[in-house]
Amino acid sequence: MPSLPRRKAGIVACSGEELAEGTVTRLAALKVLHVLRPHDTVTICLPLFLAGGEGDRAFARFHPTITVDGCELRCAARGTEMYSGKPAASIVVSEIVASAGLARPGGRRQLDDAGKRAVELTAEHLVRLVDDVLGRKGRGAGPGEPGTPALREPTAATCSCGSGVPTKKLVIDGKPVEVLALPLIFQQFREAGRAADEATALELLETVKIYNEVPREAEDRWREEILREYAAFCESEASR
Repeated sequence: MPSLPRRKAGIVACSGEELAEGTVTRLAALKVLHVLRPHDTVTICLPLFLAGGEGDRAFARFHPTITVDGCELRCAARGTEMYSGKPAASIVVSEIVASAGLARPGGRRQLDDAGKRAVELTAEHLVRLVDDVLGRKGRGAGPGEPGTPALREPTAATCSCGSGVPTKKLVIDGKPVEVLALPLIFQQFREAGRAADEATALELLETVKIYNEVPREAEDRWREEILREYAAFCESEASR
């Protein structure tokens, strides 16, 4: 199995600017990304993700994602599910505010007191979800709690574009398909001295299926294309 990067939680925040709740989502996400869980989270740019950003979509297919929406339209959750799969967890600011009995946030650029309180509550919810999806419960919500390093200064948030999960496009039945982790899989098999033959092709396919959804009826075509690409990869590496 290829050595892939340490799993982190990707945070997809609503990009809406017409409501104060949209500002709340971004500020809460930034607090978690910069201060509360900087080593366990990365940010996923929603507009780039929807526009087809390969790094963001590859990250969201391998790592758990948490969406933070401002309102009941749930644009971040719907977009994530459409292009990479159902989010591991989702929260909606308007629902958090209502359940806490707070006044609706006001001010899009400069939040009022209710908006600032909504940011704190949303960040608290988000931290608990990060710990849940990564299996790191019981850590507390602050940087000084057990298991979280004390931070004197906020750290820079990491973008999922540099997540280190490479992809490769194959053409299956005449259609381009982005295959997650295939370059790493090829590298691992070549380093193990595996020849480009049918036995290897079967094992390659099974490894690919760990990280990608392969339709059962198309497995033969996937196997053939993977073997062809693996043979080309080995030939290219040998000529270096």
